[in-house]
Amino acid sequence: VKGRRPNDWLLAEANYLVNQAGRQLWLQHDVLTATTLMENADQRIAELNDPSLTPLRQAMAKDIQQLKAIKRIDRDGIVLRLNSLQQEVDKLPLANAIIPEGEAVVPETVSDNVDDWQQNLKASLSDFVSQFITYRKRDGDVVPLLTPAQTFYLQENLKAKLDQAITAVYRQNGRLYAESLKAAEEWAERFYNQDAKITESFVSTLKALSQQTIAVSYPEALESQLLISDLLADRLRRDLAPLSTGESSQ
Repeated sequence: VKGRRPNDWLLAEANYLVNQAGRQLWLQHDVLTATTLMENADQRIAELNDPSLTPLRQAMAKDIQQLKAIKRIDRDGIVLRLNSLQQEVDKLPLANAIIPEGEAVVPETVSDNVDDWQQNLKASLSDFVSQFITYRKRDGDVVPLLTPAQTFYLQENLKAKLDQAITAVYRQNGRLYAESLKAAEEWAERFYNQDAKITESFVSTLKALSQQTIAVSYPEALESQLLISDLLADRLRRDLAPLSTGESSQ
């Protein structure tokens, strides 16, 4: 330990920072922290003022630039918008009830036969009244779109789909994210009143969020990580070699 040069400690500290940057990048997907750790490691190497470490600093500069080029995703912002949509689910108005189709009304025509004067009078009167009042017969009952129980399950399932989308954001699962939002959008358009402003805003937000990219491509390795580890191991071997020789001679 006494024989080691003080510069070796700075190199070891830089190696530690680079390894921590790798953990933050691949385990936590925290690009900002990884970039800061790499920049701190580069500062330690710069303090050594050793020209032989120039290739290492070049590799570190390349890694730092690569990290800064990774697209930043506002995951917290996306999750907050999804949480806001969940709170609006219970407020969405359901679509109107299903009403049976009315029978087609065939207008009566006036004939040219004078003997049909009674029928012609009735047709004329009917045409006049139809301008003020329209009566259509409908066969069948008015059926509500969903029962109260079905409405409850619809709301809970819609919230669950938004929960899946939130989970997908943190796991960076683009496929699950897209499928969850697509299902939520289809249900909102099918079962809720599209003329209501709140429904229009709900669906519009879902469409906008579905366009967000949540998956990020990370570098498979940091070029400087292997270089600095090998460099540190080589220096330690050279420092310990004389000590081992001296012990064997005794």
